[in-house]
Amino acid sequence: MEPPLKTDAEWLALSIDHPSAFGVLVNRYQKEFLAKVTFMLKNKVEAEDIVQEAFVKIYINAKKFKVMEGASFKSWAYKILLNTCYTHCLKQKREKQFLNSMAGEDLDLFSAQDEFEKKMDLDRVLMVISKIPQALGRILTLNIVQGKSYEDIAVEEKVSEGAIRTRIHRAKNEFKKVSKLYAE
Repeated sequence: MEPPLKTDAEWLALSIDHPSAFGVLVNRYQKEFLAKVTFMLKNKVEAEDIVQEAFVKIYINAKKFKVMEGASFKSWAYKILLNTCYTHCLKQKREKQFLNSMAGEDLDLFSAQDEFEKKMDLDRVLMVISKIPQALGRILTLNIVQGKSYEDIAVEEKVSEGAIRTRIHRAKNEFKKVSKLYAE
């Protein structure tokens, strides 16, 4: 049973150091998210997979959530859910089904681009990173996804900053090659 005094944002922040706390957010939103995606895709098994993937992305990106006026945890998480669903539909070549099933307010939320989305489509980046060699993918994840500087990565990897620059350069070249294979 969850203590009632914490907000969603507080639970998310707590989950960064205490992963079990994230379960509270899953319990709060899983039914609602599952109902939305099942309605959109008309397939409960696919919906369950998408909701699970969305929760993983929410957890992975917990440090990026910022409490701002007019932007709640729920709207942030819901946007991740919609982006995950859309990416799934793109892979299945069913984006029209996705867009046709969205209510007006959902479409507005989905269409609105925040600063992070202007930089990159995280779903696509993570998919491509998963297809390149693990060592290169790890370095790119540290730099691009987690936003760590070359200097921070060098300290973490116990190598020179120059070595990290070289590895990131190689990783980006590999990323470009693999990315072309998945471009439509």
